[in-house]
Amino acid sequence: MSVAKKEAPKPKGGGTIELYSPTYFAACGLGGVVACGPTHASVTPLDLVKCRRQVDPKIYSSNLSAWRTIFSREGVRGVFFGWSPTFIGYSFQGAGKYGFYEVFKNLYGERLFPSTNKTLVYLGASASAEFLADIALCPFEAIKVRMQTTLPPYARNLREGWGKVVSKEGVAGLYKGLQPLWGRQIPYTMVKFATFEETVSQIYKVLGKEKESYNALQQTGVSFLGGYIAGIGCAVVSHPADVMVSKLNADRQPGESGGKAMSRIYGNIGFRGLWNGLPVRIAMIGTLTAFQWLIYDSFKVALGFPTTGGH
Repeated sequence: MSVAKKEAPKPKGGGTIELYSPTYFAACGLGGVVACGPTHASVTPLDLVKCRRQVDPKIYSSNLSAWRTIFSREGVRGVFFGWSPTFIGYSFQGAGKYGFYEVFKNLYGERLFPSTNKTLVYLGASASAEFLADIALCPFEAIKVRMQTTLPPYARNLREGWGKVVSKEGVAGLYKGLQPLWGRQIPYTMVKFATFEETVSQIYKVLGKEKESYNALQQTGVSFLGGYIAGIGCAVVSHPADVMVSKLNADRQPGESGGKAMSRIYGNIGFRGLWNGLPVRIAMIGTLTAFQWLIYDSFKVALGFPTTGGH
């Protein structure tokens, strides 16, 4: 007489969604939308000035001077110019970045390479996720940069910008900055996720108790601190590529290959030019990353999932 084997219980969050199920990964993707779209849109004034000063370092004498000038001429709408492609693009990117990170972290760390060093898993999972996420982001980033770095503006809004690019250059025109975008975003995200995971683990070690012994508010506070520390590293590592993305979208000549364009631009700006706008970007990315992790982990807690890191 055969005895039926008892199935191992499926991992659950505190809610009704099974951990590591397709629904769980989809929910994490939605959390990425909530974390990334609004936060990136909220720092549009910083991004606007950063992009313009990267393309033309002499356009404004300082960031405060830039905002005063823009506000006096165009009001609040001018200060937030480019918010719509930013919001939509980074919402798509957030879905891919966070959703696929959870997918690949589980795939690499639990299924394919369970004995691998955790940091390598975080690096591989984040790189894989960002590779896919940037394909969704690239068209919106291309339009945003053109809108923000040309005076008078290349387009007044996302719809006009999209139409102009496609009519003149085809759909390929929306993706001409994809390779430098990968060059900026993949190292950025690898640092963002691996540093965050390691920082959160170290914070709990310093605190001296297991993560589960702290309440949800305390855990999300740790997420905020870990996110800010990770954000500073992200900004420094990815800044040269960020400058190159801005330059390419604003100054790439028709028919010019990506490699030739980057060589020409580097010849014009030199090594120092690759670091234009770094202090602004550190302030922007540090704050941005901290709030993204706070929002993302708060979203996970609201659905009954554990916060990220610290295991």
